[in-house]
Amino acid sequence: MKASDLLVKCLEEEGIEYIFGVPGEENADFMMSLEKSDKIRFILTRHEQGAAFMAEIYGRLTGNPAGALATLGPGATNLITGVADSNMDRAPMLVLTGQGATDRLHKESHQIMDVVGMFKPVTKWATTILNAETIPEIVRKAVRLARTEKPGAVHIELPEDIAKHDTTVKPLVPKRFRRAVPDDKIVDRAFDMLKAAKRPLIIAGNGCIRRRASKQLRILCEKTGIGVISTFMAKGCVDMDEDYCLYTIGLGSKDRVSLAVDDADLVITLGFDMVEYHPHLWNPKGEKKILHADFLPAEIDQYYHPETELVGDLAHALWMLNERFDAQGVPDYDFDFQKKVRADMTADFEEYKDDDTDGAIRPQKALWDARQVMGPDDILLSDVGAHKMWIARHYQCHEPNTCLIPNGFCSMGFALPGAVAASLVDPDKNILAICGDAGVLMNVQEMETAKRLNVKITVMVWEDKEYGLIAWKQENEFGRHTPLAFDNPDWNGLAEAFGWNGHVVTKSADLQGVLRTALDEDGPSLVVIPIDYRENNLLTKKLGEVTCTI
Repeated sequence: MKASDLLVKCLEEEGIEYIFGVPGEENADFMMSLEKSDKIRFILTRHEQGAAFMAEIYGRLTGNPAGALATLGPGATNLITGVADSNMDRAPMLVLTGQGATDRLHKESHQIMDVVGMFKPVTKWATTILNAETIPEIVRKAVRLARTEKPGAVHIELPEDIAKHDTTVKPLVPKRFRRAVPDDKIVDRAFDMLKAAKRPLIIAGNGCIRRRASKQLRILCEKTGIGVISTFMAKGCVDMDEDYCLYTIGLGSKDRVSLAVDDADLVITLGFDMVEYHPHLWNPKGEKKILHADFLPAEIDQYYHPETELVGDLAHALWMLNERFDAQGVPDYDFDFQKKVRADMTADFEEYKDDDTDGAIRPQKALWDARQVMGPDDILLSDVGAHKMWIARHYQCHEPNTCLIPNGFCSMGFALPGAVAASLVDPDKNILAICGDAGVLMNVQEMETAKRLNVKITVMVWEDKEYGLIAWKQENEFGRHTPLAFDNPDWNGLAEAFGWNGHVVTKSADLQGVLRTALDEDGPSLVVIPIDYRENNLLTKKLGEVTCTI
């Protein structure tokens, strides 16, 4: 078979289900080989960045990589932002790019650039196929690396002349391996720390949304009552309705949940990623007693210097702790302050649930209504902007992977294409993307992809006609902001042009009903609301007051 046929066969053997992308002439052989596959579905997108975000969301939801495909040169450069986002958000992805023939890579030539070199800083591994015989090994290595903790992106480049080569080799059959687990003596040391503490607290990070880790974490909390604060990407690792759920940490300002960290005499970090929330924000003096449990050793940092590290499979580490609590009992912990923090945060969430304003809708009300219309297993995706801060604070979850926020690389333009992929993975769930009016237009072309696939998604746009998060931060630091305003399209006209259902809601009392209508409509729906971002500075003021209460 041709090398391109072999590459497709190897991807099939790995269980790859989707490849998203925009092909070029250098991918021609691969695309012809892919067309013959009855196991892999190719989704043609309208921009390579959209393809990368779709592959990222597939990876986050399934734990398995999808392909993000582009041609050489400008096609590859268009991919790179979404690839970086996937890699830093720990989502497995296969990046597949074409390249010019190997007889012109050594010299100046049309569209030729060092694509592998470009991708190396934003992937776990990047390589070129220079010999068709090596394709099975390269694909097996790429998929294993993409899936291995911490998951991420891997890049494979196929030059157009190599794609045509004949080969007789066959795909390698994948063999899974069990992750290493922490040593018993180290777990005993960690358990001694838990027995000695009076006010332990858990900060759960991205690693806790793995299904088995979340299950064992919930068992631990049921036994002990230890409170859990999640980072943005760990939402849903414990159920929002449980008393031990202390909601989310990660705003730049010091929030109510930060006070619980201040009060704790032991902080247990589980699957914690510094890319999300730097320890100097919750451990400013570097004096906190920290127990680190993760798939990998702790990153070296002066504000994050754990006394003990449980390195290995996170779910198994939690199981080992649970076994010790079963055998030795649970200490008499004091969680009175944690209970107060939860009550104060819950009151914040409910403050504007019955708000009835006209002309602009408060973020708190918009997210209260979103939570009411979304089921426990439905999926909300947040783009990047001021709305992301509000979603992180006010939209809480029942299950892992039901609120997808980019919080490592934090790229705008993520939510609309991501919603398309989420609908392909879980077509029976409600899919709601929340975007700013800036972020939604960054990949607005994928509205056509959504309509062509007729995916059942709803995109809610918060319109403030400026780069609101930048304005918020500049006002906090300088008392004013630079020119950040822009105009927007006729939203209902935009929806109609792409064949979407369209809604503009200006009365807060109407929003919940419109959201229910949109989620029930066939095909994609657009809901646009004027957002009252005067609440941004009011929140900043509130958090300033909160800081002074301990």
